Amino acid sequence: MNKEQLIDKLAGDAKITKVAARAVLASFIEAVKKTVKKGDRLGLVGFGTFSSGKRKARIGRNPQTGKPIKIAAKKTVKFKAGKDFSDFVNGKK
Repeated sequence: MNKEQLIDKLAGDAKITKVAARAVLASFIEAVKKTVKKGDRLGLVGFGTFSSGKRKARIGRNPQTGKPIKIAAKKTVKFKAGKDFSDFVNGKK
């Protein structure tokens, strides 16, 4: 499913226009991005939790030459599925 298909699904299920569904989805995505960027967690009970983490700087290898390269530290984005979501995907519900 892509973004447009999700918007169609949201509009149909909620009986709202596609314009309204697009606005809701855009607002949700923006809220997740801003929350995670601040370093906070966004938890949706039964669905999952969005959060950020840190990856330390490390030494890697260039796969073509084999030479060591420095890989900078950076923030990462994490998503941990909730129990209900995991159970649904695994056919337990």
